[in-house]
Amino acid sequence: MVPTGLPQLDSILGGGYPNRSTILVVGPPGIGKEALGYWFAASGLKEGDFCLYITRLAVSEVKEDIGAFGGDGKGEPMWMADQGGQIKCDISDLAGLSIRIKETLRDRGAGVRIRVVTDILSSLLMLNPPDTVYRFLAQLFAEVKRYDAVIFAILEEGMHLTQVQAAMEQLFDGVMELRLHEDGLKIRPLLRIRKMRGLPPRPGYFLFSFTGSKMEISAYVK
Repeated sequence: MVPTGLPQLDSILGGGYPNRSTILVVGPPGIGKEALGYWFAASGLKEGDFCLYITRLAVSEVKEDIGAFGGDGKGEPMWMADQGGQIKCDISDLAGLSIRIKETLRDRGAGVRIRVVTDILSSLLMLNPPDTVYRFLAQLFAEVKRYDAVIFAILEEGMHLTQVQAAMEQLFDGVMELRLHEDGLKIRPLLRIRKMRGLPPRPGYFLFSFTGSKMEISAYVK
């Protein structure tokens, strides 16, 4: 198992994300999906893993957001970004993007555990036909799983047709959902493990909240 960077989430998952797996987090904008990726990458840097962060944004923008969630700035992933990274991220060029990711992992990933975090999936689906993105991901996942690697990606809920989102979820080994639930006059942020390789179905929801540099997770009881 690969630690998530959040002990309470590790406990729910039986130790972390499965080895050699692909994890998708789905939820509306602004709910905190990216924070799960930040903590996953930070955990890997502390453990000496090779971390690749692939983003449609500038590195400075991501770092600013990491700071808002209590990031201490210790250690740096390799950045594949629109601006400021070691590698240029061009989301309009799927073939080139695939080559750059594979070359980076081949050059840097031998003999170490790899963590890949990315926020580009929804952007790829907006710029390319869904079947093209599906083939791109299927081929990329097959290649990356030759390594001791976990890929963590986010998908913006509400931006894509239901069948497109379902197709994306089918590709991943694990799918977690973040959502806001109206409970009377209260808005409750909830987390659900939709599926996770190696775990039985977990249909129930968990409450979550952000406190400083932590994400607190607890059972949801109505």
